[in-house]
Amino acid sequence: MDASVLIATHNRAGHLRDTLRSLAALSSSAQWEVIVVDNNSRDDTRDVVTAAAETFPVTLRYLFEAEPGKPAALNAAQRLARGDVYVFTDDDARFEVNWLDAALDALRESGGDYVGGKVLPLWGGEPPGWLHNGPGSHWAVLALLDFGSQPLEFGKGIGWPLGVNMAVRRDAILRVGPWDNRFGRQGNTLRGQEQRQWCLRARAVGLRGFYTPHMIVHHVVPAERLTKRYFRRWLYWNGLSRAVLYQNMKLDMESPDDSTLDFSKVPHIAGMPRYMYRSALRSLVGMGKAISRRDAAAAFEHELKLWFFAGALNQRWRTASHQRAAL
Repeated sequence: MDASVLIATHNRAGHLRDTLRSLAALSSSAQWEVIVVDNNSRDDTRDVVTAAAETFPVTLRYLFEAEPGKPAALNAAQRLARGDVYVFTDDDARFEVNWLDAALDALRESGGDYVGGKVLPLWGGEPPGWLHNGPGSHWAVLALLDFGSQPLEFGKGIGWPLGVNMAVRRDAILRVGPWDNRFGRQGNTLRGQEQRQWCLRARAVGLRGFYTPHMIVHHVVPAERLTKRYFRRWLYWNGLSRAVLYQNMKLDMESPDDSTLDFSKVPHIAGMPRYMYRSALRSLVGMGKAISRRDAAAAFEHELKLWFFAGALNQRWRTASHQRAAL
């Protein structure tokens, strides 16, 4: 079999139903299947998958995974999958009709071990005025991605693919290993660095991934995410997640993809590299200046950096406290 499309889901049966309808409309000459992993849902997820399977154009399978966490769910799907390529997406995605062929073509043409593409918004509400209309750092909060119209190599001037739109050769997964559930979102948290952590492990063993602009997913952005409260919460959890990544891989929390520092030689305060306090101070000053000139958008961007710092500091303080208690 050419490809297995893998979806982890939790209590989102309504979104999942529409996602499966979109997948059913794909046009592809490949041999493929879909596996939906129910990660402890309490709604009618199983019934949605069972009903869709009756008329689905290819094999559609349901799998239950009790261990909480998206990485654990996707690892369970990989153990069941029969495809030579694992194509990852989410339960709230909509697809261009050539999406699967674009992924497989990109793998063949690039010779890469994995590929990822554009993730464009399907707005569930009117975007607020403080949200810039186009790609930028704020798109990470909404799981959107657009690196332009030309193929590029991930990790060389650009970040990494998003889990809603990524295809990986099976042998790459076998070489790098599965997703690490310590870094994934669980419960009501917004923790999540499993994608970056896997890509960094892949780079460490010599694997390469490529961005392809023709592999396009449209991602639903619910209205409840288009609030400053959600952005603040996401940046706080992003800081916390980067601190967990730092603890396990000693990567720069601010720029983990380009980390070159020897942190055994970097001064720390309360478990945090001292230079991060300087960054936080610059953000605080920048926010004050933006407020004084009545630039609300710039002030909010600086504020979000402070929420990131707060999440990282909280996690590093707790880690340092546990280490001291263990002595």
